[in-house]
Amino acid sequence: MNVVVVESPAKAKTINKYLGSDYTVLASYGHIRDLPAKDGSVRPDEDFAMDWELDGKSSKHVKEILSAVKGADHLYLATDPDREGEAISWHVQEVLEQKKALKGVAVKRVVFNEITKTAVLDAMANPRDLDHELIDAYMARRALDYLVGFNLSPVLWRKLPGSRSAGRVQSVALRLICEREAEIEIFKPREYWSVQADFGTPSGGLVTAQLSQLDGTKLDKMDLKDEAAAQAAVAAIQAGSFSVTKVERKQGRRNPPPPFTTSTLQQEASRKLGFGAKRTMQVAQRLYEGVDIGGETVGLITYMRTDAVNMAKEAVAATRDLIGGSYGGQYLPKEPRIYKTKAKNAQEAHEAIRPTDVARTPKEVSRLLSDEQFKLYELVWKRTVACQMASALMDQVGADIADAGGRAVLRATGSVVAFDGFLKLYQEGRDDVEDEKSEKRLPQVNEGEAMALKETTPEQHFTQPPPRYTEASLVKKMEELGIGRPSTYASIISVLQDRDYVKLEKKRFVPEDRGRLVTSFLSEFFTRYVAYDFTAGLEEQLDDISGGRIAWRTVLHDFWGAFNLKVGETKELRVKDVLDALDAALGPHFFPTPEDGSDPRACPKCDDGRMNLKLGKYGAFIGCSNYPDCRFTKRLEVANGNGENGDGNGNIETRELGVDPQTELMVTLRQGPYGLYVQLGEAEGTGKKATKPKRASLPKGLPADQVDLDKALGLLALPREIGIHPETGDKIMAGLGRFGPYIKLGGTYVSLKEDDVLTVGMNRAVELLANAPRKDPPKELGKHPKDGKPVTQRSGRWGPYVQHGRVMATIPKEERDNDITLERAVELIAAKSGKGGKTAKKPAAKKAPAKKTAAGKPAAKKKPAAKKAPAKKAAPKKTPAE
Repeated sequence: MNVVVVESPAKAKTINKYLGSDYTVLASYGHIRDLPAKDGSVRPDEDFAMDWELDGKSSKHVKEILSAVKGADHLYLATDPDREGEAISWHVQEVLEQKKALKGVAVKRVVFNEITKTAVLDAMANPRDLDHELIDAYMARRALDYLVGFNLSPVLWRKLPGSRSAGRVQSVALRLICEREAEIEIFKPREYWSVQADFGTPSGGLVTAQLSQLDGTKLDKMDLKDEAAAQAAVAAIQAGSFSVTKVERKQGRRNPPPPFTTSTLQQEASRKLGFGAKRTMQVAQRLYEGVDIGGETVGLITYMRTDAVNMAKEAVAATRDLIGGSYGGQYLPKEPRIYKTKAKNAQEAHEAIRPTDVARTPKEVSRLLSDEQFKLYELVWKRTVACQMASALMDQVGADIADAGGRAVLRATGSVVAFDGFLKLYQEGRDDVEDEKSEKRLPQVNEGEAMALKETTPEQHFTQPPPRYTEASLVKKMEELGIGRPSTYASIISVLQDRDYVKLEKKRFVPEDRGRLVTSFLSEFFTRYVAYDFTAGLEEQLDDISGGRIAWRTVLHDFWGAFNLKVGETKELRVKDVLDALDAALGPHFFPTPEDGSDPRACPKCDDGRMNLKLGKYGAFIGCSNYPDCRFTKRLEVANGNGENGDGNGNIETRELGVDPQTELMVTLRQGPYGLYVQLGEAEGTGKKATKPKRASLPKGLPADQVDLDKALGLLALPREIGIHPETGDKIMAGLGRFGPYIKLGGTYVSLKEDDVLTVGMNRAVELLANAPRKDPPKELGKHPKDGKPVTQRSGRWGPYVQHGRVMATIPKEERDNDITLERAVELIAAKSGKGGKTAKKPAAKKAPAKKTAAGKPAAKKKPAAKKAPAKKAAPKKTPAE
């Protein structure tokens, strides 16, 4: 008998069909162990010894693997072909060895880049041992992230209340977003002008040309600084007679882009499909794990976490065959295109992301896929086919049109696709530019031909600030700088949003004030550790570890020495020093200069007060220097990231949104102790007879300034019915709960991460419910001896527990791998209900009977020593106030 372990149940189901009855394929459901979230899990003083803890949710899956391995001949670890996949396999093997379950079992590692029958069977025929260099790289990365998080967060808590570390790499990504915002804030637009003219040709055509030279000087973009200069140029043009002095014709070549890597897939999916990085990876995971085609589950794309652009020879040959057969010989280059990875230190030698079978067209599988899956598969398929197609040929024409005296020269250009090549199938998207540009064709013009001036138009322009980052441009920038790796981009972005350090507005990242405070603090006091080159250098060292070029503990020793010293130095920092530094760094942001030139820091409430950055129990705020005489404050932000002027106590004022047409009651937006909410009407009556108005909290991520009457009424109407499930006939409901927005079918709840609770539709709800993890049904252990009611074992958010009636008792961690008996369950329940809710400990070993004296009598018990009176404490010495 053979056992195969993979990460996901979908992958397990597919591979099980390929391997047959001699194999049992089980899922680990991702990582089964991690560093405990407590101090001391990584110990630098013990040569970076690390403690690993079995995840509570993984106990059941490990138990299933343990049971299957008993009596097995082979254990094949078939997790993903990257650093994280290698680590998951290592964790599984370590746990099984600790439980002494691998005696007589041969353990091997198998990897495959696609989930197809051929690839899986080939991998099983060529197993290898675990790659300990990849595991060492994982250990180093995990230790680095832990040491930074557990040592930097306490510093932030003490010196900047309400803040915590965004993470080692996340902090650097946050710095990118904050620095871009600072560039935008200090940007001063500059005025400039351009002049264009329309000319009639002898053949009756019309040519539009831009002024390029004036009085013998070639014009740069900013040379016409104002309207006066532009009008002078217009006058010079209108005074002359024009002819064509020069015509240039050339043919340009555009080559297709390479096949997708993780980052380029995320960028294109963002530009063309509007998918976030996290959503892209979720959909790609489903395509990788496979769909049912003719009774067989087949993976549609290759592994989606890669920074390689090479393709297998077989895949290139199949793609070229499809191009020749479907598009014709003119679209097929003479030789296959070979792409090489430009990314420095590409993590693993994977293939690019491509279809597992290019002959499987998007149209052929469209009926088997959800809308999102189809769009992403079509994007991957088109990009893969296009990368092996012929180059596009562009006919480019440029003509100089000058007046007789040579005072003014205007340039007309045109570009026409002579042969579309790969553009027939695919054109790469670009930020801030429409994918499909209209062709600009010039009419036939020849040197020496006279041109009739029709109209001259000056146009005013202003320079624009650099654009805020989109998900696509942020991923591109991180890749350029060497920050993060393919598997981390989506999680980096998610952490920044989940911790309310940034928000998305019109698909662009805007830093929240708390994000800017953290970035300024780290840039001021931990400069090296948010430096782009330092972070990229660490990534290169991790790659060196995985390549066997450096020992992982060497990297940790080098990092920890300087970092620990820097953390120690911050203990001497006074809060005033921190505030002064942040106040100076963020002054232009918090106190922008008014248009009337008045003092931006003048207190609006008192005459001589000055507004400064201050720290309170719940974080930073802006307050008057005349406190306590003047109590004016201004919050930097409120829940959901909306900052407004305060009432002196840090609260926003109630905002009326409009009247509910059904009840004719006013709908308002308010702030309570737990965040923002909307309310219908007002409370009626007083005391116990008062009736509370209907209220609804704002979902996390919904800014207050985006809440209008329609949105508020939608929130107040929750929960709402989405529709009737086509299979069960039960209602599917959407609502807001303690843990955020959700959809519900019977007793099954699914949290909504990216979908809007107000607009999520029937098809999407059915898909989410179908992919929801299923809870194990309660296991009845027997009847309680006192009342005969059932005692059951169940799974909960915090691990397995036993239940009798309304009493629930958690099963201790050390007992979760064993079968709980009815007797033990009764003990746990009795301890929970009768001893203040404490869980019963394991029964202590029986004490040996008391020794007898020579006379046969029990030895006399020693009297307890008399308690000493507590020593008086010395009065504490007073220290001078800071």
